[in-house]
Amino acid sequence: MILGVHHVAISAADIDGLIDWYVDAFGLEVVSRGGWQSGSDVIDSIVGLPGSAARTAMLRGPNVYIEMFQYEQPEGRAAAGDRPVCDHGYTHFGVVVDDIDAEHARLSALGMRFHAAPTPREGMGGRLRACYGRDPEGNVIELIEILSEDWPAPLLP
Repeated sequence: MILGVHHVAISAADIDGLIDWYVDAFGLEVVSRGGWQSGSDVIDSIVGLPGSAARTAMLRGPNVYIEMFQYEQPEGRAAAGDRPVCDHGYTHFGVVVDDIDAEHARLSALGMRFHAAPTPREGMGGRLRACYGRDPEGNVIELIEILSEDWPAPLLP
């Protein structure tokens, strides 16, 4: 039985810089740092990368963890700059906010690049406001402000 989503994972070019950004931008707490050296058959089988080595970190938010990896073996390749969200694979993760305009301004000041300003209050049927932005490495994060109790996907406890 699936109990729920535990974490989202990000492969980083600069794990320390990205950790700092997520701590500042989202108030996440670093709960562990670690990694592994090349030669772990167990980890290689899990990640599907023979001879892998990486630095890792786990950050905790109110209802999810974000796990980060910086692969040293094999060295990770840079993703295509501003990979379009229509490309196959994971496209973004969403965070619920209580004031999207304030968070848009705050995160913009921290270097988050947004595709557009938050949707107007009358947009999306008046039930929510949203916008997509990118972290310093180009990963997409959606800000969502739920305006109506009848939104079918409210914040989970």
